[in-house]
Amino acid sequence: MSEDLPQEAIKTVVEALCAPAISPQGIDPQADRWREEALKAALPTLLARTSAKRLRNRLLVQADEKMLAALAADGTVTTADLPAILRTRRVWAGLVAGLARHPDQVEAVIALLPRLPGHEVERVVRDWDLDRYTRVEGTAPAPPLPQALFDAVLEACLTPLAAYLLHPEPEEGWEAVSAFSKDWSLELGDNSAWAMLARCPEQWAELAAHPTFGTAVQHLLLDQAEIRAEEDARLHAAGSYPPGEEPSAEDPDPALSEDLLRACLPALCIPELAELPNPQVTACRTLHHIALRVHKNPRLADLAIEQLHAATDALVNRGQLLSQPDRQDDDHGSDGRVLRLAEDLALLSANPDHLAGSCAQLASLDPPAVVSPTPSRTLIRILDNTDPEHDRPARLLERHSEHRRVQVLAALAANPHTPHGAVTDALNVLHPAELAWIAENVEGPDWFLNAAAAVPAAEDEDDGVLRLLSDDELDQHPDPASVLQSWLDSPAADEYFSRSEVYRAVVASRHRTLEHLLQIPADELLSRHEPEIALKILLDHCGRSTERWAALAAAMTFAYDEEKISFGQLLDSLDQAPEKVQAP
Repeated sequence: MSEDLPQEAIKTVVEALCAPAISPQGIDPQADRWREEALKAALPTLLARTSAKRLRNRLLVQADEKMLAALAADGTVTTADLPAILRTRRVWAGLVAGLARHPDQVEAVIALLPRLPGHEVERVVRDWDLDRYTRVEGTAPAPPLPQALFDAVLEACLTPLAAYLLHPEPEEGWEAVSAFSKDWSLELGDNSAWAMLARCPEQWAELAAHPTFGTAVQHLLLDQAEIRAEEDARLHAAGSYPPGEEPSAEDPDPALSEDLLRACLPALCIPELAELPNPQVTACRTLHHIALRVHKNPRLADLAIEQLHAATDALVNRGQLLSQPDRQDDDHGSDGRVLRLAEDLALLSANPDHLAGSCAQLASLDPPAVVSPTPSRTLIRILDNTDPEHDRPARLLERHSEHRRVQVLAALAANPHTPHGAVTDALNVLHPAELAWIAENVEGPDWFLNAAAAVPAAEDEDDGVLRLLSDDELDQHPDPASVLQSWLDSPAADEYFSRSEVYRAVVASRHRTLEHLLQIPADELLSRHEPEIALKILLDHCGRSTERWAALAAAMTFAYDEEKISFGQLLDSLDQAPEKVQAP
């Protein structure tokens, strides 16, 4: 807009640019787009030259959020315009940051923070200098962030966590949520609060002792502070540094000094959440949360050893964590919970009874199904050059993380309070590949390694690996069909990670028979492995029977999580349909 436009023309120009472009047929879309573009280009100048409240309000309604934030930053839009802006919009972070660029408006801006959605409060600081990466030479940098605004945003971000810790009551409807979906630990991981705290490490000691926010700060520091140190260490290792920062030749110091770590000890074992309902779930998760904190801050194992032992015993007893009910068939996460509990106790417990109970739980888990797949050109090409012994039992055990049980047992054995007899009893039920894994990977106590090496093997027991042979190898066997049947009879066919490999090998073999195919789950044969084989069998079986084809269509609607049926059972169900063959 021309700067020569007289002030008397401003009203007419504003009215013209704010009114829709009308033609005899109604609004003219093309002309209205031109009007909108002209208005957008002229808005900064018009607002700068318009003081009349009504005209100014008409212009403010036409501006989008990005423009209003920019105009607030340069002083064209002020807090006096807030009533007009907020009449049709909610408060957003960009507007708050733009207004706060001017010292006389900071106090009014702080009053707007409670009106921001919780997830946007931290953006006021994060987006303070949006042009920091795109600013061209000669452009003035953003003014320093006012300390009063920073403190107010920090307080606003810490307040929800501090309030939750004061009253950690389950929300309404919590009882209806699945038992293992209730994860209070999410409440302690407020990203906005940590993002603000990470910006002021020089204030951590003072904030950790704050009468209102101290507990929340202690929780955040224990959970998050070392993550920042690890990220800095990764940058150091990669040689990637911000401009102007020189690399350090020494390893980075821990994020928390010993004094600061001691200041956080009151929050270490999360006493605020000790009385949450459903202790079978919450106690287990609390214990794991504490263990994660010790993993991140290993010095805690020395600084708070008695506190950790006492809290661990209390959680195990209150949650009855070592006397959980028998595993249900549909509880697919039970093995993971046993492993996680055992690992946490190995790190935190000094109670021999609890450690022995954890060994017994490990021994009760199903043994792994270790499968060596049929030779594959792709697999050979990828692995042979890097690991020519990838077919070793211990390496095969790791392929699907099936070494986790023996890995955790080794951690329990490394705890000096674990009874040796409990570990030995667990060793006696391990899979041969798990014993091989100990021999290859564990640097544990000598008594543990010797006990594992002394476990007797059955006379007819091999290395415990189900080896899937190629057809060329099967050709050398007197009864290849019996070998395929042995694969289907193996426990590996029941294991989630192994069964597809077994079924794939059987279906792909030229030695397979119809009897083999009938034993394979219908969904495996119909959708995953050579479906054209199943199609030929179905064509032969259903023939011209309309009823059988209709029964097949009905059978194919079974849900994924319902009981699986074999391909033979599927064919049998079709035979139950009345036989009405159409005339040729």
